[in-house]
Amino acid sequence: MHTPATIIGAGLGGLTLARVLHVHGIPATVYEAEASPSTRAQGGMLDIHDYNGQLALQAAGLMDEFRAIVLEGREAMRILDPDGTVLLDKDDDGNGGRPEAMRGELRQMLIDSLPAGTIRWGHKVTGTRALGEGRHEVTFANGTTVVTSLLVGADGAWSRVRPLLSDATPTYTGTSFVETYLYGADTRHPAAAKAVGGGMMIAPSPGREIFAHRESGDTLHMYVALAKPLDWFAAIDFTDSAAALARIAAEFEGWAPELTGLITDSDTAPVLRSLHALPTGHRWDRVPGVTLLGDAAHLATPNGEGANLAMLDGAELGKAIAAHPDDTEAALAEYEQAMFPRSAEAATFEGGEMPGIDSEANTARGLIAMFTQKGE
Repeated sequence: MHTPATIIGAGLGGLTLARVLHVHGIPATVYEAEASPSTRAQGGMLDIHDYNGQLALQAAGLMDEFRAIVLEGREAMRILDPDGTVLLDKDDDGNGGRPEAMRGELRQMLIDSLPAGTIRWGHKVTGTRALGEGRHEVTFANGTTVVTSLLVGADGAWSRVRPLLSDATPTYTGTSFVETYLYGADTRHPAAAKAVGGGMMIAPSPGREIFAHRESGDTLHMYVALAKPLDWFAAIDFTDSAAALARIAAEFEGWAPELTGLITDSDTAPVLRSLHALPTGHRWDRVPGVTLLGDAAHLATPNGEGANLAMLDGAELGKAIAAHPDDTEAALAEYEQAMFPRSAEAATFEGGEMPGIDSEANTARGLIAMFTQKGE
């Protein structure tokens, strides 16, 4: 007899868990703070890796549906020097292991794979507490509560479930992203579109970096990274888009105009995204009836693995629960025993720390050398 699962958070990890449980005939309810699937934009493109994210989709029985939303050609990659010199230009030959899809379409695919009523929208968690004997109570902002003996926190960086297991809280990494978009890029922003190419473009430099992606509909999506303290960004008035973009672009003085245009010509207001992380190797002692997955468990500086790991966490937890129908604690212990080292390894590069954006090694040639070392 399987214990019904209560999942907090309808992100990719929580939805993958719910889907894998459904495949195995195990009931689950997902509680999500957002009012509906379309309450907010779901971000840009994700490369779904054959060694983690795709394994999760296989466990969920959704590989055919995933292939239908893959954006062909987006595995192409360019690495540029700040002066615009292209040092690496790799085409998408269709044989790569990291096909790209829009996060929103991937999330909707998972939502559509669940029985109606599985997700309870508009349920923002305000608190959780232990009741003893592996049972926990979750309180929502709408005044309702739920009591469960299998609680999973899939609720991201600022998880309300994490305090049941750990005192750890995310800390600022020293780097923030400023998000911009260019629409109709090939006709309205041809120089920028040419610089980005057909897939992903990275222009790194110590302390600053421009990362761009060609998405669907002739859209360029940028994350402009700066290694600055939070108070530096706080001094910028992001409600004045033109002034904010000009201030950010000033940090890239001397860069090629086709690169700085990715900032100054933005068709949207710039959005500040400060990066936080949990301690590398974050773990906790086994607490009956509750666990975490994805960013709630191992929030890290963006390295291309976060969404993939969250999905794999969800799939592996679902399989563990299915494998132990009469022993939830055995399932949670088995899952955590594998998840802890897996997430710690993903935060490093080939067993060593990845150089941060403020590192002197954060250059185009350094990045190419890193990819060469990894055999990519």
